[in-house]
Amino acid sequence: MEKQYTNGDITVNWHPDKCIHSTKCWKGLVEVFNPRARPWINMDGAATDKITEQVKLCPSGALSYVLNATKQPDTQDVIESSTKVEVLKNGPLLVYGTLAVHSKSGVTTRTSNTTAFCRCGASANKPYCDGSHITAEFKAD
Repeated sequence: MEKQYTNGDITVNWHPDKCIHSTKCWKGLVEVFNPRARPWINMDGAATDKITEQVKLCPSGALSYVLNATKQPDTQDVIESSTKVEVLKNGPLLVYGTLAVHSKSGVTTRTSNTTAFCRCGASANKPYCDGSHITAEFKAD
């Protein structure tokens, strides 16, 4: 499932199944990303440049954006020739780069930028993290 929000300049895409509930989006720009409001993304809450900078901070890749003028994702920060893995304390594995993830049912999903993989075993959306490590009180370095 993907939800889209636009202000005319950009479209913000939200993939709730990738969200690890890091709270970086709304703690950094609550005028736009407010989990208590419906809809929770208010594209009129800040200037486009502020929204794009906040979306870039999303650690899981659940938030991304497309520049409407070009219909292309902003790729200035993507280094396609390398992949990086980061272990979050008490959280998921973050993999930066373009990936092909093959499910046990044989479905291949392409991901880009950042993908959060479950490390605690509690996710209902394996292999992806769904934030269950928080309620499971997962502890690991």
